[in-house]
Amino acid sequence: MRKTSAAFASLSLAVIALTGCTAAPTFDGEACDRAASSSGIDDAVTVTGEVGVAPDVELFSPLHVEETSYTDVITGEGIPLTSPQQLTVLDIALFNGSTGEQVVQTEFDGDMTRLSNIASWTQQIPGIGAVLECATPGTRMVAAIAPEDFGAEALTGFQLDEDTTVVAVIDVLDTQLARATGSKQFNNANNLPTVVRAPDGRPGIIVPDGAAPTEQVEQVLIKGDGETIENDTIAWVNYTAVAWDTKSVSSTSWDSNPVSNLAETAPPVAEAMLGQTVGSQLLVVVPATEGGEAMTYVVDILGTSPAAGQ
Repeated sequence: MRKTSAAFASLSLAVIALTGCTAAPTFDGEACDRAASSSGIDDAVTVTGEVGVAPDVELFSPLHVEETSYTDVITGEGIPLTSPQQLTVLDIALFNGSTGEQVVQTEFDGDMTRLSNIASWTQQIPGIGAVLECATPGTRMVAAIAPEDFGAEALTGFQLDEDTTVVAVIDVLDTQLARATGSKQFNNANNLPTVVRAPDGRPGIIVPDGAAPTEQVEQVLIKGDGETIENDTIAWVNYTAVAWDTKSVSSTSWDSNPVSNLAETAPPVAEAMLGQTVGSQLLVVVPATEGGEAMTYVVDILGTSPAAGQ
C-alpha cells in the first residue's frame, strides 16, 4: 500500500523547511567515491521502474542488518552530493524489513521545487547521510538501514519495532553545487577586500584598513559555466556579509543552508547577480548608507529552481 502519512510530512521537505543548523555527517568532497556497500542487499531486494516513478519493490523478508548498507540500482551522472547542506531533490520510499510492507513514500510526482538536503533528512533519519554521500542526479539506490542508524524516534514515529531494519528506495532527481566552481578570475584588488577559501569553499573575507568605496563595486572572483541568472530566476546561493568598519561577519548562510531571498535581504547584491552564471563567486561591496556602514558580500551561486507550480 502506497501512502504518505503525517509522520512523513516533514520528509517531503519543501524549500520552506530549510531552516536552522543541523548536525550531519562531514563529507570529503575531494575524495568522492561512490562505492556500494551492498552486503547482499541487492540479492534481498528487487527494485524495478524508472527513476522518479514510484518503484515496484519485492523484498525477501524478514530482512535484518546490523550495519547500514546500500547499492545503486541505477547510476546517474552530474553533480555529486558532497556536503550535508547541498541542495537536492529526492524521492524516498520506505519498507518494513520484517514484513516487506511499504511504510510510506514521498510524492514521486516529478516536482523539482521540493528542495531539501542531507542535513534536513538527517533530522529524522540519522544514518541517511552515509547512503547519500557522493550520489549523483539520476541515481536510484536501495538501502538497508540498520535500526541504530534509522533512529529510535523515527522508528517510533512510523510505529515500527525498535529492532526493525528499514529498506529505503531513494531516487536522486537533482543536485545543486556545494560551492562555487569554475575558473578563477584576475581582478584589481586595490583597496578592496581579499577573499580566501576553506577546503569546503567557505570564504574568509579580509577587509583593508582604508576607507570603503563610495560607489558599489562588483567583481567576479570565480566564473562558473552554468545557467545565467535573470530577473525571474530563483537562484540559490551561499553568502557571507562582513561589515567594513568593524570587520566582523554580519550574517552568513554557510552556518545553516543556502538561501534564495537576497532580493529581499540585500537587493543591491541580488541585482549584481543578474547576468552572472551558476557556479560563479561574486564580491560585492555596498557603500555606506545613512545609518548603516559599508558591507562586503561574497556570494556563491549554487543553482536554480523552478517556481512553485511549474
